[in-house]
Amino acid sequence: MTFISFEGIDGCGKTTQVELLRSRLESAGAIVIATREPGGTALAEAIRAHLLAASEAVDARAELLLFGAARAQHTTQTIRPALERGDIVLCDRFADSSLAYQGGGLELDSDFITRMNDFATGGLQPDITFLLDLDAAEGLRRRAIQRGEGDRIEERGLEFQRRVREAYLEMARAAPERFVTLNAAAPAKIVHNRIVRALEARYFFQFRKAQKTNA
Repeated sequence: MTFISFEGIDGCGKTTQVELLRSRLESAGAIVIATREPGGTALAEAIRAHLLAASEAVDARAELLLFGAARAQHTTQTIRPALERGDIVLCDRFADSSLAYQGGGLELDSDFITRMNDFATGGLQPDITFLLDLDAAEGLRRRAIQRGEGDRIEERGLEFQRRVREAYLEMARAAPERFVTLNAAAPAKIVHNRIVRALEARYFFQFRKAQKTNA
């Protein structure tokens, strides 16, 4: 069982990389669960809809706790059962996102967020986390091209995204055994190949061998 998370500011290309890796793993014969946060269960998806499209102002503390509630449900109902079956789990954001967005971006107490995450996940952490690092202004530019108007969190602006990015980089520096930081400004295929090489270098998978065996 392997748990892989993808993190980064808005517009960094996480969703694309999750799908590219899912396809690569499945072509090598793996059983893969691709999921996201907030989301991954009916309850967590309902929380996501309210968090991202809320028409009313959401208190920062309420936002954090809602993310925690969604994460608890997601971990219990989707992630842990998949890992127990021996599946590979790819997650578009996990607990690190709360430390980055609500801790770094909204400047809430990071110690409390860490305790909340531990409570919500039962101490579960990804085996490896890919941080897709991108300049904050470029991330907002990409999102504007992709979707026009952003969601409630994206609309917090450039300085917010810069604080989020720096929080991610600090986490990656503090835990190099788990984080792999990649330049997300590179073309998507190049980023994907770097992800594959990192997984092979850390002995999670040997893609060439698996593909030859299945041929």
